[in-house]
Amino acid sequence: MLGSPRLEGQLWAMSRENGSQGERIAGDGERGRPPGWLLGPPQSLPSPREAVTQPRSRRSRAHSAWETSQSCPRIVPRIGPARPHRYVFIVQKSYQDSETGPESSVITKVKGITLSEHKVWDVEEYVKPPEGGSVFSIITRIEVTPFQTLGTCAESMRVSNATCDSDEGCVAGQLDMLGNGLRTGRCVPYYHGSSKTCEVSGWCPVEDGASVSQFLGTMAPNFTILIKNSIHYPKFQFSKGNIENRKGGYLKHCTFHEVSDLYCPIFKLGYIVEQAGENFTELAHTGGVIGVIINWDCDLDLSASECNPKYSFRRLDPKHIPASSGYNFRFAKYYKINGSITRTLIKAYGIRIDVIVHGQCLCPQAGKFSLIPTVINLATALTSIGVGSFLCDWILLTFMNKNKVYSHKKFDKMVDAPERSAGPGLCASEPSQQDCVLTDARGLAQL
Repeated sequence: MLGSPRLEGQLWAMSRENGSQGERIAGDGERGRPPGWLLGPPQSLPSPREAVTQPRSRRSRAHSAWETSQSCPRIVPRIGPARPHRYVFIVQKSYQDSETGPESSVITKVKGITLSEHKVWDVEEYVKPPEGGSVFSIITRIEVTPFQTLGTCAESMRVSNATCDSDEGCVAGQLDMLGNGLRTGRCVPYYHGSSKTCEVSGWCPVEDGASVSQFLGTMAPNFTILIKNSIHYPKFQFSKGNIENRKGGYLKHCTFHEVSDLYCPIFKLGYIVEQAGENFTELAHTGGVIGVIINWDCDLDLSASECNPKYSFRRLDPKHIPASSGYNFRFAKYYKINGSITRTLIKAYGIRIDVIVHGQCLCPQAGKFSLIPTVINLATALTSIGVGSFLCDWILLTFMNKNKVYSHKKFDKMVDAPERSAGPGLCASEPSQQDCVLTDARGLAQL
């Protein structure tokens, strides 16, 4: 019978051999590949006799789908989503040539005086280093060990294995890298209390035995800090600074305000700490690092007045880790008393200011319109949504001298199926649908 499994298997095998004669577009796959529905097992094919004998209105949905798959193929342009490309061009501004990170210079200057328990401090004493660079420290509390001279004294109790009961517990000539000197081998009374520690040779008395604490943070919130910053984009030959060109001593009477005085970069220390979300008194006792971030995000297609600095402040050191919280450093002042060298050792706690300047962030970087990146990104966008291949085909088929050769290579000719009365093949031809069903092996192979 025509619809038997044996005959269907033969038809499927023959169509595999002659699949290159089917109705298809050459660009849809390798040449000689049979139609997609013929690659399935023979059992999945509907009976050709059933497809012809049943009225079209009573055919099953599967038969209709099978017939539709054999109809003349149609080329449907595929247009991808436009949102990614809108994001690339409008938000990311891919039409611009960009430069990440400007060349920058920073000059700082601190002014103000403060009091401690024993003296008045001016800027020459509490600012380290005094050169006025992008990183500097403002001392807010000190522990002073005065009148240290070279000699022998009791070791600090904070040093491991420093405590002792007798001389047998101290080894002469031993040097502890975390200690304060070379051990002499003697066990001597400590500076206060009844404890004893090993004697060392070095700067005496040691820091823990005679240090005096002084707080300088009473008036420190009113210290003023001038941060002078200038940037330069060498690729676009664009330069700008954060100080407005005004006359009449403008900088002597202004302080920074984000709206009214954006170009007056004079900040109070208390304002910086407050904007970083810290408590000034606590920070002055333990010390810490505050970052002043200056962000220059410039669109050079606009006026230079639209390129403005943006300031932000935050704490940089890990304050919640007890082992490394706070900020302190040591330095000494040397002098002579009665011909002997004497020094004052100072352990300083303070607020370190790091001025960080950059011109890149999540928002668009400094850019200017350029034809090259515009063409590259436009071609990429068109290609990704399928318009590129359409334009190339249109140009080659329209303007190329050998457009017929390209058309012959690009497309295969359509083979019309034989009509119902033209042989053993049964063809149901419907102009509106252009689908047909063949009942012999040769006809199936042509599909």
